[in-house]
Amino acid sequence: MKHMFAIAAVAAIGVSAIAISQPATSQDGWVTLVDGTKMGDWDKVADANWTMKDGALVADKLTAGKDPAYLVSKKSYKDFQIKAEFWTDEDANSGIFIRCKTAKVIDSKECYEVNIFDKRPDPTYGTGAIVDVAKVNPMPKAAGKWNTYEITAKGPKLTVILNGEKTADVEDGKLASGPIALQYGSGVVKFRKVQIKEL
Repeated sequence: MKHMFAIAAVAAIGVSAIAISQPATSQDGWVTLVDGTKMGDWDKVADANWTMKDGALVADKLTAGKDPAYLVSKKSYKDFQIKAEFWTDEDANSGIFIRCKTAKVIDSKECYEVNIFDKRPDPTYGTGAIVDVAKVNPMPKAAGKWNTYEITAKGPKLTVILNGEKTADVEDGKLASGPIALQYGSGVVKFRKVQIKEL
């Protein structure tokens, strides 16, 4: 009887450990990569002063060099949805990069770049666009308020919805899978929540 109780206790501990090891996954499949309390587990390409402040992941300067800095997911994703809440000031250059070819080189040629850049010299690929893939017209402004991106990649179909309005809807098959990345280029950038769900 004592032996059976011990097995039951070990089994209970095992179940608990499994549940604790995946705290960010919800019952409907959403995995939280960033929330208001922790930065999450990312690899870095270049570096910015990312920190948790007032319920958001914040950066406002590069800590080395002039090239943009990135937080890159440790996992590769193929078909998925992303929900991201972000805030930027008017001078911000940021974005969410998806299906990157490699975790070491992050740019709009090696990834799909869903842009956050109100002051981009060519606004057709500014905020709401996928750089060099899907133009936006007119370009929406994101600065000075909390915004929500909903990004869907399923096969060659790529869709971007900003604050409930579709800003990009395109088919492009050059990148099939890869990690995602959050960019800091300039200004003030905040991510309050970033979630991903594989399809």
